[in-house]
Amino acid sequence: MKKLLLLAVLALSITSCGVLMNTSTNRDFTVNTPYAVPVIVDLDISENKIMHTYVPPRSVRNAGAKNTVNTAIREALFANGDADVLVGPETQIKYNFIGQITSVVVTGYPAKYKNFRNLSEKEWYDNPYFQDRTTHSKKVINNR
Repeated sequence: MKKLLLLAVLALSITSCGVLMNTSTNRDFTVNTPYAVPVIVDLDISENKIMHTYVPPRSVRNAGAKNTVNTAIREALFANGDADVLVGPETQIKYNFIGQITSVVVTGYPAKYKNFRNLSEKEWYDNPYFQDRTTHSKKVINNR
């Protein structure tokens, strides 16, 4: 019996002491990407606010809360005229007693894209969002 116990301890000690070795190689290469061109789009926003309740299946629920909310927004847009984007979305997530998402209520204004166009120089210079933020900062005068 002692020999069997000694043999089992010896076998476990040999198998537990293993060396793991991982190797990887990195190959750098350059990708010629085109320059990004800002595009402006007009939105045709509906005047009617929609409200949609989405009850997620288990497969969507298991992917996480963010995925569940995004799927709820997509379903709300599809159910209300197949709009492209939801303007001013508000979401309310309801959980059960063990912390699983039972439903998501989505409200907002559906909108469709129209009139894609390139950003003009006038729009570029007139909009402070596109400018360097340091040039639009307020100057502070030190009074001593």
